[in-house]
Amino acid sequence: MEVFVVGGAVRDALMGLSVNDRDWVVVGSTPEAMTAQGYVPVGKDFPVFLHPKSREEYALARTERKTARGYKGFAVQAAPDVTLEEDLARRDLTINAMAVPEALAHSAPSTWTGLIVDPYDGQRDLQAKVLRHVTEAFAEDPVRILRLARFAARFADFSVADETMALMRQMVEGGEVDHLVPERVWQELAKGLMSTKPSRMFEVLRECGALKVLLPELGRLWGVPQRAEYHPEVDTGAHMMLVMDMAARLNTPLSVRVACLFHDLGKGNTPADVLPRHIGHEGRSVKLLLKVCDRLRVPRDCKELAEVVAREHGNIHRSAELNAEAVMRLLERCDAVRQAERFERVLQACECDARGRLGLADAAYPQAERLMLAQKAALAVETAPIAQAAAQEGLKGPQIGERITQARVQAIRQVLR
Repeated sequence: MEVFVVGGAVRDALMGLSVNDRDWVVVGSTPEAMTAQGYVPVGKDFPVFLHPKSREEYALARTERKTARGYKGFAVQAAPDVTLEEDLARRDLTINAMAVPEALAHSAPSTWTGLIVDPYDGQRDLQAKVLRHVTEAFAEDPVRILRLARFAARFADFSVADETMALMRQMVEGGEVDHLVPERVWQELAKGLMSTKPSRMFEVLRECGALKVLLPELGRLWGVPQRAEYHPEVDTGAHMMLVMDMAARLNTPLSVRVACLFHDLGKGNTPADVLPRHIGHEGRSVKLLLKVCDRLRVPRDCKELAEVVAREHGNIHRSAELNAEAVMRLLERCDAVRQAERFERVLQACECDARGRLGLADAAYPQAERLMLAQKAALAVETAPIAQAAAQEGLKGPQIGERITQARVQAIRQVLR
């Protein structure tokens, strides 16, 4: 049998990036032969094995043929006569359809000259910085549209080949995207959100028409005006992309990026006669994002953070005007005492929103520091003695809680001075 390292490991090595995971393809073998050599079978849908020592995954060379719509609608053939070129043909992009013999896998890419198996000119597209589909079989799996979009977010200076964009448009128009499983959509979106330039993912999805199918609540934000004195970029969709890239620039976690993505969804259904004002968009945003999160099976921590940010981001932006009592009420609505760490992420998302505006990328956001000081002061209040003293006075439940709140307000008042 012959063994090759394939896909992303080859691509990243040629780009000078660190290689963390390697995918291996075995040509000319059978499941029985692999097992006899100590490889452990783990694949459910096709023959994949764990190496007996490294525990890396080794897959038998295979072909795939679409038989029906959906994730399971593929007929897989793995046989000793399947060639490496046939295996590479089923891959999505040319830059992911290259292979290197096992003996060279751990050596410097400079030693690979003339030895890279590259039947679809992946090296050419790497140099030209182009994302191009391998064959028309790309159209058989609509998840590839999302994969390409997140690669565009990861490699932000790459363009999409014209013929590939045209093929993706055909897929969308043919209804292929309508049949994507929510979990797979979320999986790809989450990876793209954590890329260096998330806005590129949404630009690509919007250009091919997939965004209005997968996230119509987000897609309708383009063309919706905002007040220029608050949003110099005016267009709500443009604002969302600036916010997403600011979230990446500030190296925020996934939950913050999800909150950034959904915080202004309500602006998409603001009545036309009140534009460019968006009165009450916070509440509309909450309703929409909860539906989106349920539809895409978004993790609970992301959903809950997004809800708080959508509801309160306007109040947090205006918090410099609030007195101690109003600040305490804001902290309570954000559950900032019980979930102190989450409140920091709420403020991160709000900072991304404030700085994700044309010409304001380097602006200060003093609201975050002021509210963190207030939260720290509230947390520093020792509640047990207050509760004990109140109980001795005959106070109960809500009355004791009010005493504690008053103490926290006083602490906040002192620190804000």
